[in-house]
Amino acid sequence: MKYLMTAAGFAAAWSLAFSAAAQMLAEETPETSANIEVVKYQRLPSLADLVEKLQPAVVNISTTHQPGNAEADENIPGIVSANPAISDYFNPHNPQQLSLGSGFIIDKDGFIITNNHVIDGADSIVVTLADNSQFDAELIGRDSKTDIALIKIKAGKDLPTVKLGNSDKIRVGDWIVAIGNPFGLGGSVTAGIVSAKSRDIEAGPYDSFIQTDASINQGSSGGPMFNMAGEVIGINTAIFSTTGGNMGIGFAVPINLTEFVVKELKSKGKVERGWIGLKIQPNTSDIADSLGQDEPYGVVISAVEENSAAQQAGIEAGDIVTSLNGETITDARDFSRQIAETAPGSSIELSIWRNRQQRQAKLQVMKMPEEKAAPVQTPAATEEKKSGTAFITEIGIEAAEISPDIIQRYQIPDGQSGLVITKVDSGSDAEIKGLRAGNLITQIDKKAIYDLNDLRTYLDEAKQENMRPVLLLVYDHDLPHYAAVKLKKND
Repeated sequence: MKYLMTAAGFAAAWSLAFSAAAQMLAEETPETSANIEVVKYQRLPSLADLVEKLQPAVVNISTTHQPGNAEADENIPGIVSANPAISDYFNPHNPQQLSLGSGFIIDKDGFIITNNHVIDGADSIVVTLADNSQFDAELIGRDSKTDIALIKIKAGKDLPTVKLGNSDKIRVGDWIVAIGNPFGLGGSVTAGIVSAKSRDIEAGPYDSFIQTDASINQGSSGGPMFNMAGEVIGINTAIFSTTGGNMGIGFAVPINLTEFVVKELKSKGKVERGWIGLKIQPNTSDIADSLGQDEPYGVVISAVEENSAAQQAGIEAGDIVTSLNGETITDARDFSRQIAETAPGSSIELSIWRNRQQRQAKLQVMKMPEEKAAPVQTPAATEEKKSGTAFITEIGIEAAEISPDIIQRYQIPDGQSGLVITKVDSGSDAEIKGLRAGNLITQIDKKAIYDLNDLRTYLDEAKQENMRPVLLLVYDHDLPHYAAVKLKKND
């Protein structure tokens, strides 16, 4: 059943409930006064003075780009509004598409931070200041990995600026203010709290989003998130929504993440990152146990790139990196970011856990290579072979040896060896660890497997060692990761 209440009725009910709660707290008793710190009721302060100070440095950004094909344009949702300006902004059939976003001025000369997706593919960028003056903007540089872009305008005068804060100091429950340009309406202010920190929404390799319940909508992207001291602690970037509108879950890029990126964009127009050639994943209790660690710490290396600094230093897949330059590693994303922000040519030292021993490795950081499109796999002449398939009760999977039929069915890259998972038993530890049909298993306990006999041999070894978990190297769409899967006894 749904209950409806007018705004006035809701306000009255809330006021009565809040007053009653405050009165209960104020009435000290021997039982409560010793355990509860009584706080006097205070009204929430107005944010008007803070907003008045901050709004001049927040800008609206509009971009134009040529429309695509007619069929694609039909899928762009328009907005029906009595305001023709809003309808025009979102009309998919305009001669030029126009998208909207937000940004904020970081120095008096006109440098502005926004999101990369706000200006991506733009033919022109126009910035509107709080006083409604407009300027064409120059794209200084952009970074898709962090969704940050730097643009600049020439206003012919000193511009109001924001102060950048320290996003590491914010706490869950802190109040924040967001200013942006939702739906092209112009500067709008919303408030809320920090709902969570370090969120990974799989938007990029360095995800560490601030989550908030402050209202963020389309057009707010690139706008600033302020703390109560008026400092920018985040860039409003994304929302979680099933409707396209705000549902109380928004995400902002922490401002500390932008310092390195903006510096690179200002000086080079692009971001040059450090690279040592590792693919990593978080450590878990099962993986740590299978590799002889008393407790999980560090990050697990799932693959080492050819001709990389890591390969030259003798680092191997299955090693665990436990520290960087003497600092303990606690988070895989933080480790990736630290390497990326290390200047190419610099030397670093890693502590590596291998074969139940700690060892040191010195590396010289390389420049991260440019991303290239994956080569198209062409079928090679392969000897016809019928795939052997068996259900492996101990780990709850059905596995098949590689054959032309399996390669075609699961799109396995040519030249791979190992076993392909064709079925995962519901409720098994394999299912819990994320294994699924189409995954390719290439190693067990860091030993290569080529057929079902190899699999059975290594499983027998694990069973003889007190039914310990087996460490599988699994490829999911060419992305390797380790999974420590517990064994179960045959019925």
